[in-house]
Amino acid sequence: MANLLIVFHDPSENVRRLAQAVVDGASSPEISGVDVRVARALEAGPNDLLWSDGVIFGTTENFGYMSGALKDFFDRSYYPCLDKVDAKPYALFVKAGNDGTGTISAVQRILTGLKLKPVCEPLLMVGSFQEAWLAQCEELGMTMAAGLEAGIF
Repeated sequence: MANLLIVFHDPSENVRRLAQAVVDGASSPEISGVDVRVARALEAGPNDLLWSDGVIFGTTENFGYMSGALKDFFDRSYYPCLDKVDAKPYALFVKAGNDGTGTISAVQRILTGLKLKPVCEPLLMVGSFQEAWLAQCEELGMTMAAGLEAGIF
């Protein structure tokens, strides 16, 4: 059984819907060999990251950066997890109001320091909410869970 952590910040109903779509994809009945743990960024901590075999991070773009809640998670988890999570796979989804590049860069910089490995390009959703994003988020969750179940990641 593989362990997948989904940690995110969802300050609005639309972002909550995106995060739920990721969870729904990861929890698909077609995938039986993955235990999914869902945690909001302010509630998650280093033990969750250490427990996981893979992680999906989700954040909003705040002033061209990641959300303060996700940054807080990294602040509390970075040193306790340093050199203990090397090569764990991760994926990232970002809901941005501008272009999202600063957010993605900041998250990737921290995850590079932790030596986590991306399994795909970040899922970047810019501008006003679009229903099509829900399917993309669900696919992201399912892809990560299926990859962990199959031992690909």
